[in-house]
Amino acid sequence: MKSIFQHIKGDRAIWAIVAALAIFSFMPVYSASTNLVYVVGKGSTIGHLLKHIVLLITGFAIIYGVHKIPYRYFSGGAVLMLPVVVLLLVVTLAQGTTIGGANASRWIRIPFVGIGFQTSTLAGVVLMVYVARYLAKNKEKRIEFKDSLIQLWLPVGIILMLVLPANFSTTAIVFTMILLLTFIGGYPLKYIGYILSIGLFSLLFFILVAKAFPDAMHNRVDTWLSRLENFSKEGGTENYQVQKAKIAIATGGPLGKGGGKGVQKNFLPQSSSDFIYAIIIEEYGLLGGGIVVFMYFLLLFRILVTAKKATTIFGTLMVIGVGIPIVFQAIINMAVAVNILPVTGQTLPLISSGGTSIWMTCFALGIILSVSGSKDETEETILDDNPLDILHETI
Repeated sequence: MKSIFQHIKGDRAIWAIVAALAIFSFMPVYSASTNLVYVVGKGSTIGHLLKHIVLLITGFAIIYGVHKIPYRYFSGGAVLMLPVVVLLLVVTLAQGTTIGGANASRWIRIPFVGIGFQTSTLAGVVLMVYVARYLAKNKEKRIEFKDSLIQLWLPVGIILMLVLPANFSTTAIVFTMILLLTFIGGYPLKYIGYILSIGLFSLLFFILVAKAFPDAMHNRVDTWLSRLENFSKEGGTENYQVQKAKIAIATGGPLGKGGGKGVQKNFLPQSSSDFIYAIIIEEYGLLGGGIVVFMYFLLLFRILVTAKKATTIFGTLMVIGVGIPIVFQAIINMAVAVNILPVTGQTLPLISSGGTSIWMTCFALGIILSVSGSKDETEETILDDNPLDILHETI
C-alpha cells in the first residue's frame, strides 16, 4: 500500500473523496439497475454493476495518467483539441445515436467497445481549459472587446452552438461556468454583460427557428419547453419521473429502507443515472443523502484550496474551470431529484452509471491533481508553449 502512495501525487483528500464516492456508488447502481433488467429487459444486475466497476477502474486509470502530465501541456493541448472537438460534434449531430427513441443525437459509438461517447462532455472540459489559457495570457493586458470576440468567444460560440440542438442543459451549464470563470479571471464585467445578452438572444433565435422549421435539424426544443411547462404548473400534471422521485424521497425517512430494498427503482425511469439520488434517499434515508451532499461540498472545498495554492494564474483558473462544474452538475442532479429544478438529464458525477460522464469527470480530476502536485511551474513556461511544439513532443 505504501508503494502505491509513492506513485500518486496531488491532494490526497481529493483522491480519498473520489475513491469514497466511487465505492459508495456500487450499491445504488446495483440496486437501481433492476429497472433496466426487469422493466426494460436489458442485461442483468450483476452485469450492470460489473460494467460500472470497469468504467470506474478505467476512470481511475485516466486520473492516474492525466495527473502525471505536467499541467503546462494542457494549455497548448486545449488549442490543439478545439478543431478535434468541433469535428466530433459535427459528426455527432450528423450520425449521433438516438437513445430511447428520443430525438437527441448526443452520442457517437466507440468502435469495438460498444460504449456511447457523449462528445459534449469532452467539449466542456476543453473549453474551460482554453478559456483559462486566454484569461491567464491577458491578465496583465487591457482586453479589447473586438479582439476577445475573435480570440475567445468565436471558438466558444461555435462549440456551444453545436452542442445546443441536442443538449440544452450541458450548453447552459458550460456557458454559465465560462461566464463565472471570465468574471473570476478579470474579464471586464460590462463585456460579460454583452456576451450574456448575445447568448440569450442567440438561444431565443434558435428556439424560434426550431419551432418554425422543426424538420430542419435535430433538436429537442419541444422537450425543453414541455419540461419547463410541467415544472411551472401548480397543481398540473407533473412529469412521471418527478412523481416517482418524490415518492422515493418521501418514503425514505431518516435512515432509509436499507440497501437494495427500495421500491421506486422499479418504476422510476433512469433510476441508475439521472434520478439515482432519489434512490439513494429512499434506501439510505436523509442521512445517506446528506452524506452525499457533504462529500461533494468537501470536494468543492479541496478544489478551491488547490486553486488557491496553484503557483500560476493559469493553474488557478484551470482548476476552477474544470473543477467547479463537477460540483455544479452534482447540485443540479440532486435539485432535479427533489423537484427544485426541472428535469435536465444531468448525471450525478462518479455515482451515476454512464461511461462518458465518469471518464470526463475523471479527466477533469486528473487535471486538478496535476496542478495540486506541481510546485515549480511558472506562468512564462506555461503560456509561452507553442501548441505545435507540444504536438511534436507528444509524437
